[in-house]
Amino acid sequence: MASFHEAYKAKTRLAPAYLKKKGIVGIGVGYANPAKPSKGASVIVYTAKASAAAKLSIPSAVTTSSGGSSVSVPIRVIVSGHIKANTAAISQLRDRIRPVPAGYSVGYPSIPGSGGVSGTAGLIVINNPQRNQLLICSNNHVLNRNNTAGFSETVQPGAADGGNTVTDRIGRLERFIRLQPNATNFLDAATSIPLSNSLLNPRYAGVGVIPGHLLTYRVGERFKKSGRTTGFVRGTVESVNSDFNVDYGTYGGLGTILFRNQTVVLGSSAVSLPGDSGSVWLRDSDSFAAAVNYASTSNGLRSISYPFNWFAQAFNVLVARPAGSTGRVKGKRQTSPAYAQPLTARQLSSIKIVRARRARRK
Repeated sequence: MASFHEAYKAKTRLAPAYLKKKGIVGIGVGYANPAKPSKGASVIVYTAKASAAAKLSIPSAVTTSSGGSSVSVPIRVIVSGHIKANTAAISQLRDRIRPVPAGYSVGYPSIPGSGGVSGTAGLIVINNPQRNQLLICSNNHVLNRNNTAGFSETVQPGAADGGNTVTDRIGRLERFIRLQPNATNFLDAATSIPLSNSLLNPRYAGVGVIPGHLLTYRVGERFKKSGRTTGFVRGTVESVNSDFNVDYGTYGGLGTILFRNQTVVLGSSAVSLPGDSGSVWLRDSDSFAAAVNYASTSNGLRSISYPFNWFAQAFNVLVARPAGSTGRVKGKRQTSPAYAQPLTARQLSSIKIVRARRARRK
């Protein structure tokens, strides 16, 4: 029986070569048998098609060293389909609403030649340490029209849901993390600053006030979230510390780019579809914010997300609560690869926060 440390060591060794193989879209660590966690950990290989495992001769196990001995780590192959960033579709949460809570449609206005986007306002957060400015937490590709520092307005609902800059403008892109086509990515993330704090409601659709966010979470935990396409859904953490090639299509000229140490949340039905990008997973038991969704498998059964704590670390924000109060951070640092890990100081220093330009005065 392999431990998560041993599975993570094997995954780290295999990832560079496996992610270059056509047909493999991701690799991570999870349970060898989710129905029997006592059976230990495994490497999980995500493939685009069922035929990929046979064609690529993916073994059933891989050997790694541990404490001077050789350990056999099982490999689970999961046919996930391609991994794609989510943008626009029809939603239960696409209506115009004021003030705007988390879980509703947002995006940037339609622009000639590229249309407009609807994603999800993931959480209402507050800047730290000033704690005087509310912001929308979502994805770069939801709030930023082309992955650059150019001025992008924020409309609610998003343009794919009929939102327009004349009647539905609520703010603008404030800061974002630029997505890199030839480097390692960790977060698809951005903030939007409202025209007024009164336009944002520090609550979460279908849940209410959020108590704060988690420092970490582990494989097997139960999550829930509201997104503008799938609505209110639940899922289970299938794997953490997983690396994926994510297809952004024509957005920002990115194509397919690499993300490391991501989380996969599996649902019994679709939990992440186009338009759910930016939605935030909460832990089912206590509603603490856990992970930020930005992509999915082709069938929507698996959400590709990263820890919300990364967003909080990178942007120096906290979960907003009514009357200017802030949520707390729950949990303690875990060293086991069964848990999602905080960004290291080195990783954090490599992530550059870009401040978007304001509109030019006419």
